[in-house]
Amino acid sequence: MSSLAPRVVIVTRQSEFQSLLASHGTRGQAAFFLQSREQDISEVETAHMALATAIQRTKSAVPAEWSIASVERDDLDRFLFTDNDIIVAVGQDGLVANLAKYCSGQPVIGVAPGQDGSEGILTSASPADVARLLEQVERNAVEINHRTMVSAILGTGETLCALNELFIGHRSHQSARYLIRIGNEEEYQSSSGVIVSTGTGATGWAKSIMTATHQMFDIDPTDRSALYFAREPWPSHHSGCELRSGAIGPGKDLHLTSRINDGGVVFADGIEQDFLRFDWGRRVSVSIADKTLNLVSAT
Repeated sequence: MSSLAPRVVIVTRQSEFQSLLASHGTRGQAAFFLQSREQDISEVETAHMALATAIQRTKSAVPAEWSIASVERDDLDRFLFTDNDIIVAVGQDGLVANLAKYCSGQPVIGVAPGQDGSEGILTSASPADVARLLEQVERNAVEINHRTMVSAILGTGETLCALNELFIGHRSHQSARYLIRIGNEEEYQSSSGVIVSTGTGATGWAKSIMTATHQMFDIDPTDRSALYFAREPWPSHHSGCELRSGAIGPGKDLHLTSRINDGGVVFADGIEQDFLRFDWGRRVSVSIADKTLNLVSAT
C-alpha cells in the first residue's frame, strides 16, 4: 500500500427484494406477485435485511481517517479503481467473480452477508472480520491468494478476462461449429460450445461437466493452468470429438476459429450481456491471463 490512507471500495449488487420493488413499485404489489406464485416475500425481505446489515457493518469497520466509495455490480464498467484501493465485495461468490476482471492487483476481501446464498469460496469473511482484515492488509500482514484468471483475445485485439470460466459458442447454446487447435492438434467440432475453466471455476460449471462426463481433473485455484471442455461434441463425417477436454497453460494456448454464421459469442463468468462477437471467420486465443485476483484470506 502507498503512504496515503487507503480507500475502501465496497462492491454490492441489488438484492432480490430491491429488484422486486423496482419492478412492482411497492412492497404490497411485490408480495402479491410472489403470492400468486405460491411464494412468500418474507424470505427475500430477510435476505435483503441481512445484506443491508452486512454493508452497514462493513462501512463501520473502516477506520475514520480512510475514505469509502461504493459501487454496484452493474456500474463496475464505469468505475475507476486506483492502486490505493482495498476492495470489499459484500454478497455472494458470484459478485467477486463479476468484479475480478475490473481489478488490477488490488486486494479483494469477499464478505458473505449471512449463512445462506453463498458457498463461501470467494466470500469466506464475515462482517465481523472486516476491521481486522483491513488493518492486516494495510500492514501487508495478510495472506493473499493469487487466483489464476484466463483471457480471451480476438484477432481484432478485443479481450475478455474471466475468473471462473469463459464460454465460447452460440449465444443460445445451440450447436456451434468451429475449428479447435491446441499445440499441433486441430479438429473441426460441432458442440454446445467450449468452456475454459480456471481452478476457481472448477468448483462450478466445470465440476458439473466433469461429473457428467467422468473426465476428472485436479487443479488448484492458484495453478497457472486452466481446463477446456467441449460440451457434447458430435462425432460425424465432418466433425470429431478427440479434443474434447484438456489443459492449457503458459506456452500452451487454446485457439478457436468460428464457423458460426451468426450468434457466436465469447462471454465470461456467466455474464451473457457482456460478450465478444465470435461469428464466422473470427479467431480467438485463450491463454492464462497476466493478472490474478488477489483474494485476501479470511483466516
